[in-house]
Parts: sequence; C-alpha cells; structure tokens
Amino acid sequence: MAKVMTVRGPVDPETLGFTLTHEHLSLDFHHFYVAPPPGLELYVNKKITLQNVGYVRQYPYSSAYNVNFEDDETHDAVLKDVMQYKACGGGAIVENTSHGINRNLKLLYNVSEACNVHIVAGTGHYVQAVQPDSVTHMTIEEMGDLYTKEILFGTQVDTNAHELVMVKCGMIGEVGSSWPITSFEKKAIQATAETQSVLNCPVTFHPGRDKDAPAEIMRLYLEAGGRADKCVMSHLDRTILDHGDLLEFAKLGTYCQFDLFGTECSYYQLNNTGYMPSDEQRIQSVEMMIREGYEERVLMSHDIHTKHRLTHFGGHGYSHILNNILMRLSLRGIDIKTVDNITIKNPAKWLEMKV
Repeated sequence: MAKVMTVRGPVDPETLGFTLTHEHLSLDFHHFYVAPPPGLELYVNKKITLQNVGYVRQYPYSSAYNVNFEDDETHDAVLKDVMQYKACGGGAIVENTSHGINRNLKLLYNVSEACNVHIVAGTGHYVQAVQPDSVTHMTIEEMGDLYTKEILFGTQVDTNAHELVMVKCGMIGEVGSSWPITSFEKKAIQATAETQSVLNCPVTFHPGRDKDAPAEIMRLYLEAGGRADKCVMSHLDRTILDHGDLLEFAKLGTYCQFDLFGTECSYYQLNNTGYMPSDEQRIQSVEMMIREGYEERVLMSHDIHTKHRLTHFGGHGYSHILNNILMRLSLRGIDIKTVDNITIKNPAKWLEMKV
C-alpha cells in the first residue's frame, strides 16, 4: 500500500492532516547574503530587536545574523514554532533542505519526536553556486545512486535520546536551479527524473528567478522520464506573475506551489529587477487556479528560511497560513472542501509512494 515516508518512518497518507509542503527548519544560507544599502549597516548587522526589525524585514538578506538559520538560537525558536503549529492544527511539514545548504536530519528527527508532527526530509542537490567542486563533478549516475540510497536505506542519525536510527528521505528536493540553468543543475534534474521514474517518489524543484525557468526545468525533467503528477514546482508566486502564463504552465500537469505566504516586502533583494507579490496577490492566484479547474494542482506554504520570519524574532511563524490565510480564503467564498483539498488532500497525494 502507498505510504508517506517521514523521518520517523512510513505513515498512511490520510494521517498527515494539514501539511506545509515547502519549509526549512535549518539551513546554511550565508551564500545569499546581500550587502545593505549605504547607511543601513548599523541597523541590520546586529541581533534583531524592536528597533531594527523593520529594517531587517525590508532587507532580510543584508543581515548576517538573519541569514544564519542553523545556530542554536534558531533551532530553539524553530522548535517552539513547530509546537505552536501543532497546537493550531498543523499535522505535517515537508522540509526542503537539500545537499549544498547543510541539511540537518538529526534536528528534523528530534523536532518531529518532540512536537509529534510528521516531517518529511528531502534528498537532492541545491543550486550549483553552493556546491563544492567534488559535488559538481558527480555524474548523473552517482547523483541518482545517492538519492536512491537516501530514500530506500536512509542515513544513520544519533538522536537526542542517544539512539542510532536510520532516517529515510521521503522525496527528492528541493532540487535547485539558477538562471540560466548550469550544466551541474541539468544533471541534478536528470538524475531526479531517472530516480523518480524508478521509485515513483515525489520531487520538488526550485526554479531560477525568470518566468521561463519553470518550463525549462519541466522540459528537462519530462524528457528524462520524470512524472509530472509527482512533481512540485516551487516559488511560482515570485516567478510567474502573469495569470495567463501561469495557466499555460499549469497545463504541464505539475503541482503549482505558492510558498512564500507571509512575505510582505515588495522589494525582492534576490531579484531586484522584479518584485515580491503580497499575500493578497497570492490569494488571487490561488483563486484563479481554482476557478480555472486546477484545484487539485495547488499547494501552499511559507518557505521560512531566515530568522525574522519565526515568531521568536517578530515574524509570522509556521502557523501563518492556518491562522491568517485560511480565514481570508473563507471570506472570499472558497468552501472548506476546497481548502481541505489544497492543504490536506493534495499534499498527501503528492507525497505517497510504495515503501
């Protein structure tokens, strides 16, 4: 029977409940630090306080403290936020940290154990810019062997209880691409597709910041044998801004993920020629997808990966969609069955595989 592989073992898909499909509990994001505008260094290059949190929200990647999402202070804050998420009705989190940004399987296991939340870990490789030379020279076969091993056999982890456990990955992702897609990133996409075609596992992609990037990833993935209906395209809310273009992409049959809920700063430091949509614009895109018949292809999440988005540091936390967005969907006339399909049924369907 189909199961979902979590860090604590396989579970029935129907037991997941409300699921966030693109989050991080720990990662190394220092590579994406952006120097602050002149004159703001004193405001952002320190711990987050009431006096500077506004600057950090405007320039989140200009704070070295903020992009450090793998220290003990962050891990403590993440644990509290996941506990709050559970108390608010959350059931599962898909953790998207892959090779290159310092995945922490021990933390995932321990948080899942402490909070009684299902957590799904990913294998795969992030963008080439964060990979050492030894990794960029891997062959497609070597990459596929790694993904297969981490899904079928797992990785040994020493838990907080000082027990050795094998933690298996439940998906491949997030598989990262820049724009244009590099040769290494093409290999990672092809290795993902070949592994997916054999294991029938779920996969998720991080596209470069160009409207043509998602379609190019899908072309490479489908040509290499991957299934569209087991694939998530992440970050579409910051990548394909035109609704007509979004509908054209949706025809490929992949899950279309709007996963930056809670980000309400229109100036986008990682793509300063574009902009970051608001939650209202994300809701409008979700409404449009439902209206056009793509309800079964929509997923929602936050992609929390910096301190300032955790509640301990003045942010919205992992409960934002549960506490603030679902209510707004209801006020717009979207019925509870549709909401459950998007937040419960769709994630479970995507994540299930024979294990």
